[in-house]
Amino acid sequence: MRMNAPGKVSSTKRATNVSLRSDLIDEAKKLGINISEACEQGLEKEVARSRREVWLEQNREAIEAANAWVEKHGLPLARYRQF
Repeated sequence: MRMNAPGKVSSTKRATNVSLRSDLIDEAKKLGINISEACEQGLEKEVARSRREVWLEQNREAIEAANAWVEKHGLPLARYRQF
């Protein structure tokens, strides 16, 4: 992957087959929606959501331990907080 504009990643595109509802495809075409781009954006969001779930599960024990510590001892630098 290489970076394009800030925050944009480009990669080699690969053709694939997907099955989509025909009424949805027809409506998208009428509205001028780029179906490939829309599918890619949706897949990108789903991949990010799944990665987040995996990360949270892999780090669940550490997160719970950190939360328990804060619950017992309070925030480490709480006295310096300004509201």
